Amino acid sequence: KIGIIGGTGLDDPDILEGRTEKYVDTPYGKPSDALIVGKIKNVDCVLLARHGRHHTIMPSNVNYRANIWALKEENCSHVLVTTACGSLREEIQPGDLVIIDQFIDRLV
Repeated sequence: KIGIIGGTGLDDPDILEGRTEKYVDTPYGKPSDALIVGKIKNVDCVLLARHGRHHTIMPSNVNYRANIWALKEENCSHVLVTTACGSLREEIQPGDLVIIDQFIDRLV
């Protein structure tokens, strides 16, 4: 089962076929929103809107631990996450795709 934590643009539940909503609680509190369970091309998926479906959660207030816990409890073996942000480097222009090579894990 694939977990998808979507930001703006990848939190649309219409990408899932046969979807159902599931509200859960975790030892870390509630995740950002309901888990949307369904299929993409016959693959079981769980979609979670990082900032809530109504974009009410600021980036510094996202309960990342609860989000990951909820997907783990839903038996997701993989998690795909998108993110978008700006850059202070002139050579990186709007619309460029950048793959990170460093990652800060604050969940330790």
